[in-house]
Parts: sequence; C-alpha cells; structure tokens
Amino acid sequence: MLLTILGGCGAWPAAGQACSGYLVEHDGFRLLVDLGYATVPRLLERVSADQIDAVFVSHGHPDHCADLNPLLRARTMRDDPPAPLPVYSLPGALDAVLALDRPGVLADAYVLHEFTVGSRFDIGPFRAQTRLLPHSVPNAGIRLTAGGRVLAYAGDSGPGPDRVELARGADLLLAEATYVSQVPEGSRRYLTSARQAGRQALEAEARRLLLTHLQPGTDTSAARAAAGATYDGEIGIATPGLVFDLS
Repeated sequence: MLLTILGGCGAWPAAGQACSGYLVEHDGFRLLVDLGYATVPRLLERVSADQIDAVFVSHGHPDHCADLNPLLRARTMRDDPPAPLPVYSLPGALDAVLALDRPGVLADAYVLHEFTVGSRFDIGPFRAQTRLLPHSVPNAGIRLTAGGRVLAYAGDSGPGPDRVELARGADLLLAEATYVSQVPEGSRRYLTSARQAGRQALEAEARRLLLTHLQPGTDTSAARAAAGATYDGEIGIATPGLVFDLS
C-alpha cells in the first residue's frame, strides 16, 4: 500500500501548498481520500483525472472536499469521458460541492455511494471500516486494510477513545493535528493538537504517525516535538509529494 500526500494544510492552503488530500494505491487501484482546496493540481502532476478509481470523503467541510468539483470537471469535460467515478461519503456531506455546477453538468461523472457511519465495505482492493468521530459536522474516520497493511485516517476530529480504536495497531496513523499543544477552548471537542495525536498513537500502538491538517504558519518542528513528547515511534509531517510505503 502506497500513500502519497497531495496536501496537508488545515482550513485554507498556504502559499504553494494544498489542503487535506491523499492518494492511496494498492494493486494498481487508485483511491483518493479527501480532496481539499488545491489538491487536484497536485494530483494531476502525478496521474490523469481518468486514472482515479474511487474517492472517499471524510466530511463536508471544503478544505476536505472542494476539489471534487474540478476533478469531476476534468473527467467529464472531454471528448472521451471515463466511466462514472464512485464517490463515498456520509449522507448529505457533498450536497454543496456537487451543486456548484448547473444541474446536469456533472450528472454522468460520478456515482454517489452514501454510507452509514460505522459500516464496513470494500473499495476496490481496500477493506474500509468507518467510525464516527467528534467534529462540528458528521465526520467519518476510516481504516483501510489491504495486503495485510492498515492505514488509519481520522479526518478532522476531537480526541476520544473512538479515534484510538480506529488506529489500533495501524501501520500508519494519519492524524489531524491542527494545533501544536493547546487547542482553543471553543474547538476542543472538534479538533486535536499534535501533542494529543502523539498520545493517541501511543495508546493505539500505531507503528508510525503522520501529522496533517496543520494550520498554515505552524512551526512543524514544534508540532513534531509535541507529538514526540509521548510517542517514540516515527513521526512525520504531511507535505505535498511525500510518499509512504506501508510495507
């Protein structure tokens, strides 16, 4: 299983960066997990739009799904459009982004699979297990298993035991870490710090930790150090172009 980071900024893309977006590959199957602002240009540097086999979106905030629109446009506004793209999301999560174009423009570009949080299903060669995690809108963390390897991704969420269970024994925990050490009081139920992400990786016994969704301007060295205060495994920062081989 290969993971390529398309973007890892939270809220908005910093200059030259992109928001949450991840390309996960196994046995020739390409799955996009989230498509936040500015991720599609990064994606198209690597593969063409018609080479994507499926999309999974954790929740409906635009820094996680806005670039679904240009991806679908790139697939359908051509002389030889590919088959409709399977798109997996929670009910209603993509209503706003799918309504950006006039009715009918993208109708043949995708097939929407709305799932019940907590369900398990297959996406190509991946076995997907979802779990509802605390956020300001419904947010589905996902655990992807393929080839005996496990990738856990929390989307955006506050801390809690469900986040730890999602990552239990994972080969890689891709963890939202919007803040370094202290989450503002009004966001403590919905977002996580790098320090908390490190503690969760330790409790989950995850093999590696990759911090993502850092607020633009965050000191990445400080974020890594905060996570490392409790977790002694390998810690990375999600930056565009970074590739992880989970073997």
